[in-house]
Amino acid sequence: MGGSLQNAIRLYRARRFDVALEELLQLDSRSFSEEEKAELAYYLGLCYTKLEQFDDALLYLEQVVTNGKDPLRMYQCRLALAYVYAVTGRSKLAEFELQRLISQGFESVQLYAALAYTFYMQKQYEEAIDYYSRALELDRENPTALNGLGYVLADTEKDVRRALILCKRAVDKKPHNPAYLDSLGWAHFKNGNIPESKIWIRRALDLLPDHPEIQEHMRRILRAES
Repeated sequence: MGGSLQNAIRLYRARRFDVALEELLQLDSRSFSEEEKAELAYYLGLCYTKLEQFDDALLYLEQVVTNGKDPLRMYQCRLALAYVYAVTGRSKLAEFELQRLISQGFESVQLYAALAYTFYMQKQYEEAIDYYSRALELDRENPTALNGLGYVLADTEKDVRRALILCKRAVDKKPHNPAYLDSLGWAHFKNGNIPESKIWIRRALDLLPDHPEIQEHMRRILRAES
């Protein structure tokens, strides 16, 4: 593997995604082996994903999935593809990628939580609850699964008391995560705790002021308060 490719990978792992991408784009892959070309496409896809340039990300991730042979690399690529599909509103495609991994025998908290999220986005709430629960069976302290299940239970009002407990546990583990703070605030709101809900949503907005869903939650709370 060429030194420049190795350096780009180090930059990616150091979370310097823009610099890593620049390094990757400067590489001349004509002399690369097939393995090196697959590695290049993989990290280009990941960099574009991290930088939220999703059309470019799909181009490279789909290339790896189409031509790849390494099972672990395929697993990672399909997870990344599912994420891109989910955040760009293509939840059914995200579900397809994740279900394919499950059919191939893969099992992980990350996989189950991601699939739960795609079901939630498609308003398939029972399936979302089921897969978040499966994720917690694998790791009962996983903050992503705790938060996800708590939010779904609160938002659908299927079990607002349990939702509050789960969201509190997620925030205890990651107290500066704005998504978790928002979920806790929303769970308080669904339990009728308006003053407490406003505190937590405000903390979420302080960290992520332009997020439309958090903004909408605050508007709902303020309307209820008045």
